[in-house]
Amino acid sequence: MPQRKKNQPPVVLSIAGYDPSSGAGVTADVKTIVAHGCYGVTCITALTVQSTGGVKHVEPVDGRVIAETLELLADDLEIRAVKVGMLGSAAAANAVARFLSRHSIENVVLDPIIKSSSGRNLISTAGLQVLKTTLLPLADVITPNIEEAAALTGLRVATRDEMKSAAARLHQLGARNVIVTAGHLDPPCDLLSREGKQMNFLRGKNISTRSTHGTGCAFSAALACRLALESDLLEAAQAAKRYVESALRKAPAIGKGIGPVV
Repeated sequence: MPQRKKNQPPVVLSIAGYDPSSGAGVTADVKTIVAHGCYGVTCITALTVQSTGGVKHVEPVDGRVIAETLELLADDLEIRAVKVGMLGSAAAANAVARFLSRHSIENVVLDPIIKSSSGRNLISTAGLQVLKTTLLPLADVITPNIEEAAALTGLRVATRDEMKSAAARLHQLGARNVIVTAGHLDPPCDLLSREGKQMNFLRGKNISTRSTHGTGCAFSAALACRLALESDLLEAAQAAKRYVESALRKAPAIGKGIGPVV
């Protein structure tokens, strides 16, 4: 892998879908990456037809295009962190898994996106299986929300104790480090479980806003940036949480639906 030159910002790779409204996906990730003083590069896994009103259609990108894009980026740049978001298809999931298996890239953050906030499936059944069995063990940390944690584990996840049980099950499935996010709790909190040995609840604050689209993308991208900047995992998670809370306070009321967080 090429070496980063002195004084160059860390390169963070976003592998995710394209959201035309820029509330989520690669364009939202790039905004977050820039805000952290890093340099963002991207690989689009799927095109979506959506607005702040929700997702209307998903068109997966050919797996060969994804594979070629990733290899060219890795050949050209020293990638300091990777954020994997929406995959869309088994072909995309397999292409990403092969890429991560071939390259020794540190700080891989997997945000296992399964459905949109409007209820549209954002990964195929076969793709979800690849994510669970092949991609999940390749990530340094995964960041499911409670609905995603429930889908991945088959467990009910609605309380702090249930978040602990889900994290333990995710470790059994091969996850190294797990952050289960739960913005619905009062107060909001996330659970960080490191290597199945230590658990910390990260308490948040209730922020009243309708601009919440892309909170998961912002958190996982911010986490990847903090890891690229050499924070340890707990510090990175706390900083990413503060970033999202700040973004929620300042989020502009854009669109007729659920506005973007950043």
